[in-house]
Amino acid sequence: MSTAAPAMTPGLRKGVRLVHDRVRNQAALVYPEGVLLLNASAAAVLRHCDGRRDARGVTARLCDEYDGVDGEQVGALLTDLAERRLLTLDGTGTPVLPVDAAGPSGTAVRTPAPLGLIAELTYRCPLQCTYCANPLELDRYRDELTTDGWLRILDQARGLGVLQVHLTGGEPLLRRDLTVLIDRARSLGLYTNLVTSGIPLAAGRAAELAEAGLDHVQLSLQDADADRADAVAGLAAHDRKLTAARHFTDAGLPLTINAVLHRGNLARLGDLADQAVALGADRVELAHTQYYGWAWRNRAHLAPGEEQVRQAELDVAAARERHGGRIEIVHVAADHHGGVVKPCMNGWGERQLVVAPNGDVLPCLAAAQLPGLPVPSAVTEDLAAIWYDSPAFNRFRGTAWMQEPCRSCPLREVDHGGCRCQAFQFTGDPAATDPACRLSPHHHLVTDQVVVADSASAPAPRRFR
Repeated sequence: MSTAAPAMTPGLRKGVRLVHDRVRNQAALVYPEGVLLLNASAAAVLRHCDGRRDARGVTARLCDEYDGVDGEQVGALLTDLAERRLLTLDGTGTPVLPVDAAGPSGTAVRTPAPLGLIAELTYRCPLQCTYCANPLELDRYRDELTTDGWLRILDQARGLGVLQVHLTGGEPLLRRDLTVLIDRARSLGLYTNLVTSGIPLAAGRAAELAEAGLDHVQLSLQDADADRADAVAGLAAHDRKLTAARHFTDAGLPLTINAVLHRGNLARLGDLADQAVALGADRVELAHTQYYGWAWRNRAHLAPGEEQVRQAELDVAAARERHGGRIEIVHVAADHHGGVVKPCMNGWGERQLVVAPNGDVLPCLAAAQLPGLPVPSAVTEDLAAIWYDSPAFNRFRGTAWMQEPCRSCPLREVDHGGCRCQAFQFTGDPAATDPACRLSPHHHLVTDQVVVADSASAPAPRRFR
């Protein structure tokens, strides 16, 4: 038995929470953009990470409970979790609180069980961003779910195995019942992430949301330059967003600044990272535009050239060097230029589900556009039945549906064939290999120079209030 361990004082990083999933009977670390399921050994180690006890002390406590504890393995686990930015090792982390086992138990463990729910509370929004991924036919979603409808969905989602809820839209702050929904989610043991523009944030509301149990806020910025940002938003929004950021941090809420990157703001990527640091954010997510909804309609105005994309990669590296470990800088690369595809939603019907404002339930944000795909509704159907048994969730689940070259590709279990919606938009066939993949026979459709919109034309603003 070895009780030696490196000198480190582990604690949870801000915005990370340890929970116990009664559906899987398993502990998990939940953080702003994901869930990490833990085995019993890892969970046992974390129980003793109180932000004060060093790794040797953690190992000593484990030796009191178990035989054969290896301090080097304990240290390796803590180091790995720190590299994932889930723990700090310098004594600045918070104690791991007693595991939250709240919420209903599942009636049976079936696989795959979802980890995340994207709750699109409303498509109403004060902004007019041309890169919005909301559907074009926004009027179809005016009849929004009631408070009771969303509470029922949260209950069913937790029983299904969901551990994290992304409260988004549109603008979720326009829902007057947002605090009620966060309070219910917290009582169920769910981690809540609010995705917002910050524009409708009233005085005192950030503190109210924090008191209700909100875990994390993702606030959007359109640009580092105020005038350019306001032009994209369609109103004087930038300064109000900066004020909202301060309200969220003053309320003690972990903050991510999210910037959607496109031809118009890519040159100021580094400035956006600097602004996130100045605002006291814990993370900044620099994400290239995903071309769905309004963004697909305005692609000719938004899509950058390959030279811009390559420069952006250098700018991200420079920002990381400049800011060191003070902030996590996440770069969501432009997949149209890399030759490899994104594992969209981590696999169709594998880890996440989306509920639209009217109760439509889908495997991804843009799937409603796919031909021949029946859209189930949480208004009339149980969420578990939709997840496991509906044609919508089984259509592209697994690998049996794949055509060549995906069917024989060794990466098919890694990238899941890429994005079905992107495949449909470019080729008209949702089962085709994602054209972003260099092996796709349609790869030229994304590599050919994007047609640049005529300078006299204007992109279509997204309007729905």
